[in-house]
Amino acid sequence: MAGRTARLMLLAGAAALASGSQGDREPVYRDCVLGCEERNCSGGALKHFRSRQPIYMSLAGWTCRDDCKYECMWVTVGLYLQEGHDVPQFHGKWPFSRFLFFQEPASAVASFLNGLASLVMLCRYRTSVPASSPMYPTCVAFAWVSLNAWFWSTVFHTRDTDLTEKMDYFCASAVILHSIYLCCVRWVLLPVQGSPSLCPSASAL
Repeated sequence: MAGRTARLMLLAGAAALASGSQGDREPVYRDCVLGCEERNCSGGALKHFRSRQPIYMSLAGWTCRDDCKYECMWVTVGLYLQEGHDVPQFHGKWPFSRFLFFQEPASAVASFLNGLASLVMLCRYRTSVPASSPMYPTCVAFAWVSLNAWFWSTVFHTRDTDLTEKMDYFCASAVILHSIYLCCVRWVLLPVQGSPSLCPSASAL
């Protein structure tokens, strides 16, 4: 019974941690978000918010509630720093300064450049390796899986939502699984001699 109780307590603690982070559990943050939404996210105030919101922000899916969370996050961070505390996480993530509609600008740019490198390597591979090569279809498929993963990584770091987060993680997992499959095909199922040793995304990953 004691062991079962301990397991239930651990599960409850894990669920509590998963539901939020230190920053978004702070009363000052929650009160700030609630007050911001009451002032700006209903009736005529909401129409005013939408009228002054840049078009690129609305196209990227930034809502009034999202804007309130962003502004209140930095209010809370400022209070933490004034009291000499470390910067807290919010909703499981560290706070980042938004640039235009990019929620995490540096990460978005890095993901885009990785995707661009994968595309360049794919083009080089297709021009230098004959399509009749045994590894050609597997390597090209791996390149497209990598490109898809970097695309969703760029989207996720540009605009963090439940959908983009899941797509980022699932597509990254697909790259890992396809890498394992590619290694099995290359080193187990096919003879080593006479097969291209590199795939188009090998240098980009």
